[in-house]
Amino acid sequence: MKKIKIANAIVTGLFAAFMAFSSIPDILCTADAMTFMKVQLGYPTYFIPFIGVAKLLGVAAILLPGYPRIKEWAYAGLMFDLIGALYSVKMSQPGLGWLGMLLPLGFAVASYVLYRKKAGFAANIA
Repeated sequence: MKKIKIANAIVTGLFAAFMAFSSIPDILCTADAMTFMKVQLGYPTYFIPFIGVAKLLGVAAILLPGYPRIKEWAYAGLMFDLIGALYSVKMSQPGLGWLGMLLPLGFAVASYVLYRKKAGFAANIA
């Protein structure tokens, strides 16, 4: 059980750091974030700070102890964000640039699976 707790802490920390650092430019509406989201991906301007705040709230929810139902919803929301980002990049940019999204998706899945094992829900993982 100690190995699972340590692995969960490491993987969740990496996942949370990726999501938090990717949310900051969106919240601040930096020029790079605006160019990428609006010009390259075609999202409206009002969506950019919204998705940044949503990601940061999701990170807070997965890092706070307790509140298992909120954690489940946060993991779901962050997965929707990552899958949506993967699809958006794949559809709007030619080439294999979308492959970079597989790393945070892998961290998300690993973090969730380890969270469930640590919480004693291993029998419910399909």
